[in-house]
Amino acid sequence: MRSGTLATVVGQLRSSLTDACATAAGTRGLTAVGGTDRAGQNSTMAILIDPPRWPAHGRIWSHLVSDHSYAELHAFAAAQGIPERGFDHDHYDVPGERYDTLVAAGAVAVDSRELLRRITSAGLRQPKRDRR
Repeated sequence: MRSGTLATVVGQLRSSLTDACATAAGTRGLTAVGGTDRAGQNSTMAILIDPPRWPAHGRIWSHLVSDHSYAELHAFAAAQGIPERGFDHDHYDVPGERYDTLVAAGAVAVDSRELLRRITSAGLRQPKRDRR
């Protein structure tokens, strides 16, 4: 996705999505918004973050994902000041020192296996072989 397109999408979604999610969830974040899935079952969408444990570039990193949509993920990331360059195909790489702040903003802390399970079941996982 071109950065201009992403900026446009984020700009359009930021206000309406943030307000709607905060109202529905009773929080200021974009998490735990109830609804129904295609089968009519109750569902919950969430921004998820795994513990900082991934070393790279002299730092320890966490992964930030959405189990609902990339639009939700990009809107949350933009609202938290996470640069677009941190997006890596299906997740944002965020420095470990941002972990507590992102959880306080509404990201749901899960272990790495749960994070992977949730984005895979949502159809949002992009296997490494497809990232080239």
